[in-house]
Amino acid sequence: MFLQTNREVSECVLENGVRFRSVRDPRFKTQKISVHMMVPLAKETAAAYGMLPFLLSRTNRSYPDYTLLGQRMAELYGASLNGEVSKLGDVQVLTISASGLADRYALEGESISAELTSLLCSSIVDPVLDENGLFPEEGFQQEKRQTLELLDSELNDKRLYARHQALELLLGEEPAAIGRYGSRESVESLTREEVVSAWKYLLNHAVLEVDVLGDCTPEQVRTTVLQYFPANRDPVECPTIVRPAGVAVKEKTESMEVQQCKLILGFRTGVSAMEWEKTPAIKMMSTVFGGTPHSRLFLNVREKMSLCYYCASRYDTNKGILLVESGVEEENVEKAREAILQQLEEIRQGNITEEELTFAKLSMVNGLHSVEDYLSGTESWYLSQTFHPRTITPEQSAEEMRQVTKEQVVAAAKSCILDAVYIMKGRD
Repeated sequence: MFLQTNREVSECVLENGVRFRSVRDPRFKTQKISVHMMVPLAKETAAAYGMLPFLLSRTNRSYPDYTLLGQRMAELYGASLNGEVSKLGDVQVLTISASGLADRYALEGESISAELTSLLCSSIVDPVLDENGLFPEEGFQQEKRQTLELLDSELNDKRLYARHQALELLLGEEPAAIGRYGSRESVESLTREEVVSAWKYLLNHAVLEVDVLGDCTPEQVRTTVLQYFPANRDPVECPTIVRPAGVAVKEKTESMEVQQCKLILGFRTGVSAMEWEKTPAIKMMSTVFGGTPHSRLFLNVREKMSLCYYCASRYDTNKGILLVESGVEEENVEKAREAILQQLEEIRQGNITEEELTFAKLSMVNGLHSVEDYLSGTESWYLSQTFHPRTITPEQSAEEMRQVTKEQVVAAAKSCILDAVYIMKGRD
């Protein structure tokens, strides 16, 4: 059962077309205010957009250097301003967030929410530009260097690299296959002129969503936001493609300096958040299949058959795809592949016990129960539903999970069609 709280969730569209959401929760002593700027993913623009949240959160015209901005944040009881880049299906999400103390704890009764919102919005609409109207060279080069280091770190994380490669194989030319920061080559060749052009486009055409969470004052944030974004904005459409599986399974094998091979199977389900009534069953099926230590993949492929170091499934609601990731010895790659597919076939045949289904439901409900224990989890939960036909709370999702039947799980398993197989092997 979910604990009863005084949480209040409210959503609306402001006069300037900005989506506004507040999740008030007095359990926290802090608040978080985020502006999410969303645009379609594209190879030509991903790098320029991906750098902007970090450039914009460095300074603004009122606090033109990092030291002055840091001093102001310290005055606001140790507040912080941060950038982040993520993906929602075929959409690139550029986020700048301000976090700080709740208004009611301010010693002088000042409105911290208004101050944080003003700092946040002014950093987006009024950044520091040089005499040529460009972002300062030093800050630009520093952020470019850090982005390249981040991309290199992802390359060195072989499990993450394998996932990226599997998604590229599975998705092909679909925008979701593009990295959230763009490619290394596009970041290296990026110019300040391109970044400024991308920034100007965002101000007028990005889908904007403002989230305020925690022990917050939504009315104050909403009023301040309206002062910064014009009413004549023209937001771009942000569709996400959901495709069926191809006729033939796509396969790719790479050799790298690794001791543990990676095997990833990519499935198309054809079911995404747009068919919201079907997604609880797909999520439950993925949990039964490989989502917990009580799942088929963990208990059978990993434990009983000892074919994998790890083996788990994950379902992407926005794209309607399911990945099974595993780490295996090279001699066990084909055995593991067959075993994984066999476990899926067992579910398709209805060989699911009530105990398995009960464990899966308990696991999912417990996970949903903890979503709102952290502001970051709460924000991710609601942000992930930005382009869904409806918005639900974790409590509502938990109730839907409890209602999923064995027959629905079987039907969901039958909708999973293998579409891509990626293998990373060690060099001889």
